[in-house]
Amino acid sequence: MYFPITPEQEMIRLMVEQFARREAAPGAAARDRTGEFPAGLVKKMAELGLMGMMVPARHGGSEVGAVAYALALMEVAAACASTAVTMSVTNLSCEPLLRHGTEDQKQRLLEPLASGKFLGAFALTEPGAGSNLAEINCRAERKRKAYLLNGTKLFITNGAYAGIIIVLARTGPGGSRGLTAFAVEKGASGLVIGKPVEKMGLRASNTVELLFEDCEVPEDNRIGKEGEGFKVVAQALDSGRIGIAAQAAGMIAACLKEARRYALERKQFNRPLAGHQAIQWMIAEMAVDYEAARLLTLSAAAMKEQGTLTPREASTAKLYASEALNRAAYQALQVHGGYGFTQEFPIERIYRDARVTTIYEGTSEVQKMVIARETLQKT
Repeated sequence: MYFPITPEQEMIRLMVEQFARREAAPGAAARDRTGEFPAGLVKKMAELGLMGMMVPARHGGSEVGAVAYALALMEVAAACASTAVTMSVTNLSCEPLLRHGTEDQKQRLLEPLASGKFLGAFALTEPGAGSNLAEINCRAERKRKAYLLNGTKLFITNGAYAGIIIVLARTGPGGSRGLTAFAVEKGASGLVIGKPVEKMGLRASNTVELLFEDCEVPEDNRIGKEGEGFKVVAQALDSGRIGIAAQAAGMIAACLKEARRYALERKQFNRPLAGHQAIQWMIAEMAVDYEAARLLTLSAAAMKEQGTLTPREASTAKLYASEALNRAAYQALQVHGGYGFTQEFPIERIYRDARVTTIYEGTSEVQKMVIARETLQKT
């Protein structure tokens, strides 16, 4: 279906499609089995300008916009979802510094992130705080010209490799009004990197626990004012949800590709699977879900570029694309039958990778709450 893509955006998409097909896809299965972090691919993505795609060139980014970013992320995700998550989170980590950082912070912290010199991480989730950020307990206490952070963060993507970690910590009471955002640099005293989390999917994406034990963070690394951390993070999460929607749309394309290939090659009852109506309907449903997810994602990305994006559009794209991906992964594996349950075919890995998209960057239930609130408040 039609979405107005500029020649520059299409050129970027084609460049990334070639990179993903030639560089990311061939080793995806092996990285999944070993859990190896794709350090070489990350370096190449940085050289292609894929780590700060929505950041102005003067701050180290490639400044190509949200639509080009979504198109690029779709291509990477179609080849290797783990690599796409690494790319997505670094782009997300740029947002708080770009929107709320001082000029000094943009030079010291944003430029290394956007240029790909450093990877980024986003540390929100805690043992007792997931969907409700107002329950965050990680504390930040002022000590002269610095803050001491104490607490634990869970499920932190890129955590062991990140040069800069965006952390939300409590500086005062009052639920979400008592939260403040910080940029914690790699090697900070008191920052302890936990062991990698053994996950069901996205096994080549680094996920760790982070411990802050009197971790000293300079006052100059506070993002925004004290007590404004929730606002700083919430605005960034809208961009993050577009990223997850793009990842999901790209993975639906991979499901459709694998199901179509197998249905045309495999024969049952003396004809290809593709000749059976039951299979045709599953292929049709996947095709519709792909088009809808892609259009919702690109529409939200275009609104971000225009400065008109609201949480409703970001959540709508994320909700639909992630749920559609899980439907498509189920259907694509069903097309493969018993072979789909083996590691002989890529759909087994895609099926496992798909599941978490309805959970991270806000569960599907949280997205529905956002959409309902925004819809009911409209006059």
